Formats: sequence, C-alpha cells, structure tokens
Amino acid sequence: MSEIATGTPAPDFDLETDGGGRVNLSDLKGRKVVLYFYPKDDTPGCTKEAIAFTGLKDDFDAAGATVIGISPDTAAKHDKFKAKHDLGVILAADPETDIAAAYGVWVEKNMYGKKYMGVERSTFLINGEGKIAEIWRKVKVPGHAEAVLDAVKTLG
Repeated sequence: MSEIATGTPAPDFDLETDGGGRVNLSDLKGRKVVLYFYPKDDTPGCTKEAIAFTGLKDDFDAAGATVIGISPDTAAKHDKFKAKHDLGVILAADPETDIAAAYGVWVEKNMYGKKYMGVERSTFLINGEGKIAEIWRKVKVPGHAEAVLDAVKTLG
C-alpha cells in the first residue's frame, strides 16, 4: 500500500450513500472533491463537522467542489443522521473500512488506556485530475470547513 501524499492519485472508491445512491470517485473526474472521513454519525464532533460543511455547501458548489463525508456507519444510519440534522452533504458508507484503510485513516486509537481501531478524522482535497491536492489529518472541527473551502478556492 503506497503512502497517500499530495500529488499522488486518490484511491478510487464506489460506495453506497444516504438516500439509496452510490458515489464513485472516477465519476467525479473534472470536479474538485472534498473527502472528509469522520468516526461516527450523530456524535458531537462529527455532527458539528457535518453541519459546518452543510452550512458552506453553496460556497463549495460555487467553487466546483463536491463534498463527501465517509464513515464506517451504514447508509441507513446516514439517512437518519442526515434527516435529524438537515444535512446537505453526501454521506458515504464504508462499513468494511476498506476506503478508510486505503486513505490511511483507519488507525489504532487509544482512549482511557484502551486501544481500538477507528477512523482518524481527516480530510482530503482531490483536484479535477483525481490527485490529492491537500491533506488535513487529526482534524479539529472548529474552523475546519472554512479552511477547506479556502483551499478549494485557491485550487482554481
């Protein structure tokens, strides 16, 4: 498995989404894609992050970017999460965590001395050629969606 870095091709994926749809990275060629990985639907940080991206959706659209949130939750859980918080971004299901692993965000975590595998909150900006333009790892939610939007705008 090669290391994901800026300038490298983004690993392709084909995932089930909320609303019974599918999203495939290769279908989005020519568009900028904001891929944000988050640990779990309807938890405080993940909810704030999804609401922040939703609040800026029109700006992302205007900048030619598609925003996709990915977590190990099922598409059915995504449907509930989206309805509960009136979210406007695509939520993709990665229950086998293959895509999280491909992007290097399925990592060992440690909480209160207990080790477990989980998603490290991370965001990838993919350019129209399908290459990684920018990476944010160990994301802190406040101000993050705005920082990503700024990067999308400077990508041209």
